[in-house]
Amino acid sequence: MSRTILNFGAGPAMLPEEIMLQAQAEFMDWQGTGKSVMEIGHRTDDFKTIAEHAEQSLRDILNIPKDYHVLFLAGGATQQFSVIPMNLLQGKTSADYLHTGIWSAKAMLLATRYTDINIVCSSEQSNFTTITDVNDWQLDPDTAYVYYTDNETVDGLEFNTVPDVGNVPLVSDMTSSILSKPIDVSRYGIIFAAAQKNIGPAGMTILIINKSILGETIKFTPDLFDYRLQAQGKSMLNTPPIFNWYMVGLMFDWIKQHGGVAAMERSNLRKSTLLYDFIDASSFYINNIDSRYRSNMNVVFSLNEESLTEDFLTQAESNRLHALKGHRLAGGMRASLYNAMPESGVKQLVDFMREFERTQS
Repeated sequence: MSRTILNFGAGPAMLPEEIMLQAQAEFMDWQGTGKSVMEIGHRTDDFKTIAEHAEQSLRDILNIPKDYHVLFLAGGATQQFSVIPMNLLQGKTSADYLHTGIWSAKAMLLATRYTDINIVCSSEQSNFTTITDVNDWQLDPDTAYVYYTDNETVDGLEFNTVPDVGNVPLVSDMTSSILSKPIDVSRYGIIFAAAQKNIGPAGMTILIINKSILGETIKFTPDLFDYRLQAQGKSMLNTPPIFNWYMVGLMFDWIKQHGGVAAMERSNLRKSTLLYDFIDASSFYINNIDSRYRSNMNVVFSLNEESLTEDFLTQAESNRLHALKGHRLAGGMRASLYNAMPESGVKQLVDFMREFERTQS
C-alpha cells in the first residue's frame, strides 16, 4: 500500500516508505528467526548483530573518529538537557549557552538546577530571527562546556557554521539537523539527537561523545545517566528500546544507499531553496528569518492575512499536505523538510501555496 499523504510534521516525522515496508515484512519474523524484532533478547547474538551494524553504519555515514563513543540511549533530547551538566561540570561552576530559541532556552532552564549559566549570546531581542554576530559573543574561558542548538525547529533558525570555542568542549543538540548534512565530528565534545526527525521513531537518543571528556559525574547522578557507565555497558545498562534501535539501523542503511549525508544535504538544499524562493517572491507569504540563518529543515512562514490561516491548513490537508500548522508558541505554518520528504512533495506544497494565493486575490 502506497503512502497517501505528505507529512510535513516537525516530529515524529515521516519515514521513507522503503523502511516501513521492510520493517513490516520483518515484523513477525526477523531474518528467519521466527521471532519479531521486538521479541529478540538484548543480550543475544541476534540483537548484537543489529546493534553493531547500526553503530558501524552511523560511524560510516558521519565519519566518526575512533576516539568517540556512540551511545544509543532511551528517552528524548530533553532528558539530555539535565544529563549533560551532570556529566560535564566535573568541578566547574558554570557553563556557556548560546540562546537562539525555545529549545536552547529549555536546555538552559534545566541546566540551572546544577550550575550557573553564562549566556554567550541571545537572539531574543530579534524575536529569534537571527544569530548574534560572533564578535559580540561573551565566552567564558573557565566554562565547563559551550552548548548550542544547531537548528531551532520552532522558529526555523539554523547555524551555518560550527562555533569556534577553542579547547572548551562544544556540545550541540542536533536533534533536527543530524544526518541532513556532513558534520566534522572532531569539532565537538558531544553531539546528541533525539530520533524522531531524521533518524527514526521517537523514544531513542543518539549521543556521540569524545572519550577524552568523560569524567566524574555530579553527586547522586543515576547510573543510567552516567555516560561512562553507558559506554562501558554498550548502551545496555538496562533493556534498551529494541525496536527503535533496529529502525534507526534501517534508516542509516537507507541514507548510505542514497548517497550519504552529502547527497542528503544537496537534496535538502534544493527543497528548502524551492520553498524559500517561492515565499520571497510572494507578498502573500512571509518569512522573517535572517536569510543567512534560515533552517533547511524547518521552513516557518505566515500569511499576510492571519485570518486565512485556518482555511489554508484545512485546504492543505484536503490536498494531502499534512501537519503544516506552526508550533503552538509560534503560530503560523511550518513545513519540515527532513530527509524522508521527497523533493516532489515540496513541489506539491509550492503548487498548492501558489493556487491558494491565486484564489484569495
